[in-house]
Amino acid sequence: MKAMQLRAPASPDNLTLTDLADPGDPGPGEIRVRLIASSLNFHDYAVVVGMIPAADGRIPMSDGAGTVEAVGEGVTQFKPGDTVVSIFFPDWIDGAPPATAFRGVPGDGIDGYAREVVVTPQHWFTCAPRGYSAAEAATLTCAGLTAWRALFVDGSTRPGSTVLVQGSGGVSVFALQFAKAAGARVIATSSSDAKLERLKALGADELINYKEVPAWGAKALEITGGAGVDTVVEIGGAGTLDQSMMATRVGGHVALIGVLAGFAGPVQTGLLMAKNLRVQGLTVGSRQQQLDMIAGIEANGIRPIISDHFPLDRLADAFRHQAANGHFGKIVVDI
Repeated sequence: MKAMQLRAPASPDNLTLTDLADPGDPGPGEIRVRLIASSLNFHDYAVVVGMIPAADGRIPMSDGAGTVEAVGEGVTQFKPGDTVVSIFFPDWIDGAPPATAFRGVPGDGIDGYAREVVVTPQHWFTCAPRGYSAAEAATLTCAGLTAWRALFVDGSTRPGSTVLVQGSGGVSVFALQFAKAAGARVIATSSSDAKLERLKALGADELINYKEVPAWGAKALEITGGAGVDTVVEIGGAGTLDQSMMATRVGGHVALIGVLAGFAGPVQTGLLMAKNLRVQGLTVGSRQQQLDMIAGIEANGIRPIISDHFPLDRLADAFRHQAANGHFGKIVVDI
């Protein structure tokens, strides 16, 4: 089977298309999945450029979706022909995340889904939403579930809530779609007026160009009449956290997801305390949370926004496109 492997030193230039042995038939409790699509996340980029160390020869990509080709003895959740989508933390089923979760993340601690076929335990996948293509399903594993958890697991988004989303990447667009489906008011930020117009078309109620308004936290306060937003989906990290805290209401929630604007930096602890804020880091979610998200997607008819498609042998180009920040929504890899 064909697979992309990352050779040392980590770089998109060192992604190599190789031929590997077919994994064979599934054993008891296992399924064989013909992978059709993956999608890019910042986590995958961090692995490929060496920000997250990975073993030489690692197969990247945490997201995978495809068709079940065969099932092993005792498999009850799937049948051949089912469209399925992978789990980011294969052994985090429900409840609190296990301390060992990151050791088993596909494309990081173990080989990922930039390949044609996998044989895995059945609990490493869930069924895709009804009517979804594999390409659509592949967008859910990391970005979709991260947005879902930020709003509905760690947060309490409901009709009348106000949510602020940053930019137009996969997590932010999903957060916008999920929040609007829940009846929330959404403030969207971007440095691009063209992207802001696309966010508006998806339902964003208020728009802020953060290049034109660097103090966008104060602007969000103004938009909300001084009350502040209930939840900020914070993808920037240290470089934008202070603005997010400024935008949030007293007792509000900042879902700290990303590090696009920095891994570390000074934080206005006085502001955090004065507002009694809850700043909570999160990394994707559990299998049960993915099942809940899929039920929500099916109930509301939500479809992912796919910006671009790249074939597997152009995975390096897909990462370069991601780094250039020209996409809106998700970048999909067709396998």
